[in-house]
Amino acid sequence: MTMPPTTTRLSPDWPRQVKTPGSYDWERSAAKWLRELVPARYGSYPALIRHPVLLARHAQIQVQQETRVARTALQTARAELPRFGVPESVIEHTIKLYAAELLQLQHIARGVRAVTDALVERAGHR
Repeated sequence: MTMPPTTTRLSPDWPRQVKTPGSYDWERSAAKWLRELVPARYGSYPALIRHPVLLARHAQIQVQQETRVARTALQTARAELPRFGVPESVIEHTIKLYAAELLQLQHIARGVRAVTDALVERAGHR
């Protein structure tokens, strides 16, 4: 059973890997994308398999934690990496890497929120 197509436009943050809400098999594509965001062992938990909204919730928490880690790594790189003998040029490259990762994680977080909202809306129509 599919829900009627949503009348709202998809957010620009909607993941390309996830079909449009209401289309055939969209929940399965959402769950597949969400499983890629959490540690592999979570993909086999029955509750997360049967209830994609739970998987979405866990993905939100996972991305929040990854964002905290990347932010900490970025904020401490200049002070801590020289103690490990990391050359300045590598430190600068690493800082750029962490900054880019933060931007990517923010984009992913917006996508997870959009998918979560659609899954919650879908659950309300059941």
